[in-house]
Amino acid sequence: MDEIRLVTPDESYREQIWEYRARFMETREDSGGCGSLLDCDTFEEWLSQTLAMSDPATCPEGYVPADCYLAVRNADNRLVGMIDMRHHIDHPVLGTWGGHIGYSVHPDHRRKGYATRMLQLDLENARNLGISRVLVTCSEGNTASEKTILKNGGVYENSVPVEDHMVKRFWIEL
Repeated sequence: MDEIRLVTPDESYREQIWEYRARFMETREDSGGCGSLLDCDTFEEWLSQTLAMSDPATCPEGYVPADCYLAVRNADNRLVGMIDMRHHIDHPVLGTWGGHIGYSVHPDHRRKGYATRMLQLDLENARNLGISRVLVTCSEGNTASEKTILKNGGVYENSVPVEDHMVKRFWIEL
């Protein structure tokens, strides 16, 4: 795996972010870890919402502050994934099955170790926020995500029903 870094989204990644969105729309997959990317009609709308979410003063009511990061490959500045860090999980959905961190890897860049490294880097962000225990979840049957969580120290707690499937809950002590 090539080394990656986490960066805050900005205008310079517009084309890559919108291509990322198009790829997920094409595959009809959930793109966890990139906020409202699939719900926004324009890059400007998504970036505005993403930046508002990161500040407690501008975070919309009913949500918790969250930072979105792009996982960018150092060698070529290519977007390979996205990951969110929610500042807390004092919220009915996040505390039950959403967790502190959500992430996705571009379909063309999977099975290369990026998710494991992304989560490792985002756990540092959690430490910097003063979070000592991180909840990370994945759908039952998502073996790749489960392996990613376990490689980063995740300890399985339980599974909870969410609509038509079960979600596994893992805690990572920092």
